[in-house]
Amino acid sequence: MDFKLADQSYLCRVKSPISQIYALVRKDLLLEWRQRHALFGILLYVFSTVFVINLMVREPEERMWNAMFWVVQLFVCVNAVAKSFVQENRGRLLYFYSLVHPRYFIAAKLIYNVLLMMLFSVVTLVCCILFLGNPLAKPLYFLGVVLLGGVSLSVLFTMLAAIAAQASQNAALMAIMGFPLIMPVLILLNNISQSAFSPVVQPGLGGMFLMLAGLDVLVVALALILFPFLWKE
Repeated sequence: MDFKLADQSYLCRVKSPISQIYALVRKDLLLEWRQRHALFGILLYVFSTVFVINLMVREPEERMWNAMFWVVQLFVCVNAVAKSFVQENRGRLLYFYSLVHPRYFIAAKLIYNVLLMMLFSVVTLVCCILFLGNPLAKPLYFLGVVLLGGVSLSVLFTMLAAIAAQASQNAALMAIMGFPLIMPVLILLNNISQSAFSPVVQPGLGGMFLMLAGLDVLVVALALILFPFLWKE
């Protein structure tokens, strides 16, 4: 069984959108825990990548530390979020299509991937501080940026994974679409997080935060609008 019969019957009974989204998020959590080898594999990837960086450059200077952190975050997000649609086979998607509205389904995926990526973001930050030193002048500010960056990366790759899943899991399609979309997000995150390494307030910081938040809202809106049409295919 993919998930508990109780969860299936509960999903059939509930009519409230919030209750259906909650049931779908809970289903993903149960699947993740039952397949926790994939979860531990990503944690091992984070640990080993940061450890190898430590062996090669020891404690890098501030700009390189920041750049390496976001590179690790990018690949963690690709591995963590892309599999959310890979584990949903055609039969299971057809079953969910008969029970819930597509917008509730993609909303649950967005929420689940945001929570998962925020967890991995904190783990990556802890590993970087332990192995690469702590050059942060404003650690709480950087933690906030890391969590915001985890949200931005997860919503973008959730939308890309949903599109790629409808193209027979075409990983090349996800890479081609993702590169031009992810670059502005990474540039913004790099510029915003750079202020955490200096006590001086960076000019134009508020505008960059608003731009990043606007991109997140736009991606979520596009996912909610486009996914019902994709799922019909």
